[in-house]
Amino acid sequence: MTDYASRTSTATRFESQRFTDFPTIVESIKSERLDATFMIAPLAMKLREQGVPVKILYLGHRDGSTVIVRKDLPTKDLRDLRGKVFAIPSKYSNQNLVIHKLMEDQSVKPDEIRFIEMPPPDMPGALAAKAIDAYFIGEPHAAKAELDGSGRVLYHAKDIWPGFISCVLVVTEKLIKEQPAVVRDLVRGIAESGEWAETHRLDAAKVAAPYFRQDEKVVRYVLTQPPDRVSYRMLTPTDEEMKRIQDMALKAGILDRPIEMKDLIDRSFIPADIKAAPITVQ
Repeated sequence: MTDYASRTSTATRFESQRFTDFPTIVESIKSERLDATFMIAPLAMKLREQGVPVKILYLGHRDGSTVIVRKDLPTKDLRDLRGKVFAIPSKYSNQNLVIHKLMEDQSVKPDEIRFIEMPPPDMPGALAAKAIDAYFIGEPHAAKAELDGSGRVLYHAKDIWPGFISCVLVVTEKLIKEQPAVVRDLVRGIAESGEWAETHRLDAAKVAAPYFRQDEKVVRYVLTQPPDRVSYRMLTPTDEEMKRIQDMALKAGILDRPIEMKDLIDRSFIPADIKAAPITVQ
C-alpha cells in the first residue's frame, strides 16, 4: 500500500501496490515509500525491535495458510519429511515458527529438515519441478499446487493453530500521527470488506482474482474448499496471541528482546462495533 490519493468527508481512496517478497516491503517501509502494508507478524516485530516507527493495527485474515507436500510422496506427518527440502516465505514468518513448533511436538530435530526461504509465488512451480518437497504458505499459493496436481494438503493452519495469524496490518507512526482519519478509514475498510468477503465468497473471488493475478477458479477454491480455510472475521489482534508469537520468535532467536505490547499494537483505530477475537492460548 503506497499512499492515499484523496479523502472526502466519508471515505479515503487508497492506492495499492503488489509485492512478491518481504525484503522489498521492509526496504519500502524503512525508506518511507510505504505508509501501510500487510506484513508477516514476526517480521513486523523485528522492525519494531530495530526501532522502525511502525505499529500493528489490525489483521488481514485468520488461518488461510497451508502445508503442501509433493503429491507423489507418501508423507503422513513431518516425520516423513526428514531429509527433505521445505520452503518457507521467511525465517521471520509465523509459518516458520509454527512448523518448528510442530516438529518439536513430533520429535523431529531442527536439522532433520532442510529449510529454504522462497518468494511465495515461486513455491508452486518449485514443487512441481521437484526442486522442493514441501512448503508452508498463505493462500492462494497452496491451492494452486492442489489444483495443478503437483501437491496435496498435509496440514491446514487452522488445524495446527486455530485462528492462525500470518500477516498483520502495519502502519507507520508518521501516518498515525499526521492523518489519523485516513488510518481510521483504512482499518474500517479492511473490516467491512472482510465481512463482505465472508458472506459473498464467490463474488469476492471474482473481485480478487484480477488484482492478485490469479485464475478465478484458484481464488474460488481457496474461499470455498473448505469454507473455513480462511476467515475474514475477528481481526483484532490480542495481546495474548501476539505475545505467544513473540515468545516463539525469542525462542527461535529471530528476536533479541521482548517488546512491550503497548509499543507494538495500537487498537484505537478499530471501529467500536468490531469485536475482539475470542482466541485463547493453549
